[in-house]
Parts: sequence; C-alpha cells; structure tokens
Amino acid sequence: MTTAGADGVTKVAVIYYSGTGNVHKLATAAAEAAEKAGAQTRLRRVPEYVNESLWPEFAEWTQAWTENAEAVKDVPTASLDDLDWADAILLGGPGRHGLIPAPLKHFIDLAWPLNARRGLAGKVMSSFTSTGAPHGGQESTILSLNNVFYHWGGIIVPPGVTDDIVMAPSNGNPYGVSSVSGRQAIPGRLAENVTDDNLAAIAYQTQRVTEIATALRRGFAAGL
Repeated sequence: MTTAGADGVTKVAVIYYSGTGNVHKLATAAAEAAEKAGAQTRLRRVPEYVNESLWPEFAEWTQAWTENAEAVKDVPTASLDDLDWADAILLGGPGRHGLIPAPLKHFIDLAWPLNARRGLAGKVMSSFTSTGAPHGGQESTILSLNNVFYHWGGIIVPPGVTDDIVMAPSNGNPYGVSSVSGRQAIPGRLAENVTDDNLAAIAYQTQRVTEIATALRRGFAAGL
C-alpha cells in the first residue's frame, strides 16, 4: 500500500510524454498545483525512443517536435523509482488514434516488475491528455490509461463533474483534463491552444488527487 515519507508529506509524481508541447504545458501546471497543495512533487518526462521525427514529411510538425525536444531537455526523465516513490501518480500523453502514444506505452511496459510485486497497488492515479481535435479520441485515450491503472491496482480519481471549471467551454471532460491542440503544430507557437481554463482544470484535478491521496495515506497510517 502507499506510504508517506518520513516527514509525512504526500508524494505526487506527474509523469508525461509530450510530442509538441501541449501535454508538457498541462503537466507543468499539474506539478505546480501539487506543490501548491503541499505535496512533495516530481515532474518527469518520458523520453522518445527514436532519434528522429516519426513524420519527417510533415515539415512544420517535425520542426515543432524538434523545438519541443529542446525546450524539455532539462526536465528529468521518468524512471520506475518515480512510480515506486509516489503516493499519487498523474500520467499524461497525447492521443494517437484514440490510444496512448508508443513512448508512454513503452514506459508502462517497463513497469511490469514493479507491478508484479504489487508495488503500485493502493496508489491514487489520474490521467490527462491532448488531441488535435475535440473528437480526436480524448476520452478513449484517458480510458486506455485508466485500463493500466486497473491492472496496477490503483485508486482512480477523475475530476468528475465536481467543479465548475471542469465544464468550462474548452474543458468538459469528467474522465480527465484534455485540451485541443489543433490539427497543425506551428513552430514558435507551441501549446498556444492550451487554454487558461485547461490549466485551471488540471490544477483542480491535481488538487483533488492530492487531497484524496493525503486522506488515504493518513487512513492507512492509522490502520483504518
């Protein structure tokens, strides 16, 4: 089961993959919200496992991908220790054909030994995404992440329809925060379509995750 550090502070890991910056922007806002809520926080990115653009024929996307890679290079890369360390995990990535992207799936597959020893059971978990269009697979991407959480034995905490910000015009997803990046990545203008309401919603989702993780941790510590 989840445990706290010696100081009793809830530990939150925000782990994400981002191709052109949209999910990176959401993840950064999530980490800031966790810290504001009093959590010890780790912001970790899942790296590419290829050294070149998947779609070099799309010049603007490739340029934006290269620009984002440079922008996030100083963010520490995710490891299984980050999953093991955390009381709560927020996992995010862009939707690809209604599914999670390959680098994030690869990272999840690497977690099998930790899952096999039940090292992820009882942790609070939540997910977020960004897609190119409103009907670009946002809900199915989040549900595919939640399927992983079921296997891990996680306690899934969605934003739900529990705050007005969740139902703001550019939000509206009770499964997990999602943004619409637009169909075309534009170099020099990364993540400009991530709205202030999207950022407020991921902050709310993270606060909710942190509060519930803290309550559960205290309950476990008290033997409840």
